[in-house]
Amino acid sequence: MLSPPWWTVLDPSDWEAFRSAAHRALDDAIDSLRDVRDEPVWQQVPDEIKARLREPMPDRPRAFEDVYGEYRETIAPYVTGNIHPRFWGWVHGSGTPGGAIADMLAAFMNSNVGGRDHGAVYVERQVIGWFRDLFGMPADASGLLVSGSSAANFIAVLAARTRAQENVRATGVHQHDAPLVGYASAATHACVRKAFENAGLGSAALRVLPVDANHRMDVNALRTTIESDRSTGNRPFLIVGNAGTVDVGAIDPLKELAEIAQREQIWLHVDGAFGAPAYLSQTLRGKLAGIESADSIAFDFHKWLHVPYDAGCVLVRDGAVHRATFASEGPYITRMPRGLAAGEPWFTDYGPELSRGFRALKVWFTLKEHGSQKLAHAIERNCEQARMFASLVDAHPLFERVAPVELQIVVFRPVLPGISPVEIDTIVDEAAIRVQESGEAVLSSTTVEGRRALRVCITNHRTQDADLQRLPALLEAVIGEMRSTRAG
Repeated sequence: MLSPPWWTVLDPSDWEAFRSAAHRALDDAIDSLRDVRDEPVWQQVPDEIKARLREPMPDRPRAFEDVYGEYRETIAPYVTGNIHPRFWGWVHGSGTPGGAIADMLAAFMNSNVGGRDHGAVYVERQVIGWFRDLFGMPADASGLLVSGSSAANFIAVLAARTRAQENVRATGVHQHDAPLVGYASAATHACVRKAFENAGLGSAALRVLPVDANHRMDVNALRTTIESDRSTGNRPFLIVGNAGTVDVGAIDPLKELAEIAQREQIWLHVDGAFGAPAYLSQTLRGKLAGIESADSIAFDFHKWLHVPYDAGCVLVRDGAVHRATFASEGPYITRMPRGLAAGEPWFTDYGPELSRGFRALKVWFTLKEHGSQKLAHAIERNCEQARMFASLVDAHPLFERVAPVELQIVVFRPVLPGISPVEIDTIVDEAAIRVQESGEAVLSSTTVEGRRALRVCITNHRTQDADLQRLPALLEAVIGEMRSTRAG
């Protein structure tokens, strides 16, 4: 039995009613950003809401406005919090209203940017070209927009592996004859180790090197380890440098790493997940000297450039090696000289996905709307705020800083005489949780040199100085309450 047309067509039966409901949704979203300062930074999802979000799949249609009403009640209030000016927990960008609208427009276009000849492909190429030029890579360098730096780092590891073992796609990884080994500091993000594991190299192939007093890779240890590996029959193929470590924001000595990589003929990859966009700033660019010599760079638009999630990028100096890592043919992706199936090269030749969303539009909108210099000034402002907050920590008798402030991250812990380090570690984690639960602010905790520490990461264009100035007193009250409870 044939279904009636209204049962199979998924467009609205009443476009004007849909338009009205959609305008309400957009107005509500804009209002929520405008008034975000008046809301809690974060709040726990209640058990009854969690139960509603475990309901079985619906089998009957409902009006869009009814579904939207359920969203407003069960989902919208329980955000991560990074759109709020007092969110300093992790390296999450704050987003922009314009970027959100761009993401909506991309959804309306519903483009698959795996390849072919259509507008979205050219937008992504332009975005890649902007940042290829920013970092001084040649015109034939390649790039790809991905979900984030974890994916970007993985692609870079695979490309470096391809250059080291040209036939690796056909024959697999050979780790029995001159095994490939790579190098990264102990402060490097865990996704790099995961990339080695997923690339078939194994985590044992990643040499984890010590850091110096400023949490930067120990270059002497790198030289010594490379020499040792060569003498024992291993094949060094990759150095991973950090442009902003995730815990304290340290920047590895990239210029020295580039010199070593060039001399030793080793691929240099820079994980610049949040730090690389600081290169937009003439004030901060010197801190990243050497990044322009990298063979590949991973970074995120959705962190310090405030593009809505998700939007990361990988750039590869040798576009031919990048393409050789992923390109494949098939009758369903036959390339044509004209028509929609034209448009070589296709992005699917540079990554694992054939189906890819139109991430580039929100990046394009953000750069077009704000310009590179305004974005650079926002980055500079966060660094200034971090230095200001560090001075508050330094002046406060309850706290001590445990790492230098290189960019926008301040790491510190309470000074509690008579309380053991183990107990202080517990207090640090509990204090972070209690501040989060208060809804007043979000900060996180981490481990620095074997001890737990509080971490304030100011990657937020909405933050004002007064927001940060409130935090020491809030922490003092929370820790004081915990100590009183302990004493009682």
